[in-house]
Amino acid sequence: MRIEEVFPYLCVTNAAAAIDFYQRAFDVTETCRLTEPAGRIGHAELAFGPMTLMLSDEFPEYGIHSASSIGDTPVTIHLHVDDADAMIMRALQAGATLERAPEDHVYGERSGSLLDPFGHRWLIGHYIEDVLNDEMQRRYTHFLEGDSEPSG
Repeated sequence: MRIEEVFPYLCVTNAAAAIDFYQRAFDVTETCRLTEPAGRIGHAELAFGPMTLMLSDEFPEYGIHSASSIGDTPVTIHLHVDDADAMIMRALQAGATLERAPEDHVYGERSGSLLDPFGHRWLIGHYIEDVLNDEMQRRYTHFLEGDSEPSG
């Protein structure tokens, strides 16, 4: 088991405005955006040179709040590994608390989330398939319409 990548993941009150700001301030490129029919951004990715920053709007129904809502930094650290299940088990054995068990997701990743003993959220996953943005949006919309999350 080895770590392959780690991605900073920020929650903001207005993801569209944040994306615009980061593009203007840092000359970054938006590479992905998943948007709910009502306009809330569920996931976006920005290329900072060879690095990727992920961000989303708030999802209070999942306990995801922005810094402006809670007065703190709501950071999720996305740890990309070669075996998410094994890494999550290892973290649990070390004292982490499981938030969501690993499962396959619409965006082509198997992942789960946990809290470390210090209150930091970790999303740990590995790729299971390459999914083009249009297909990812189709699956995401399908999922939001109340259907079970399709595998492909």
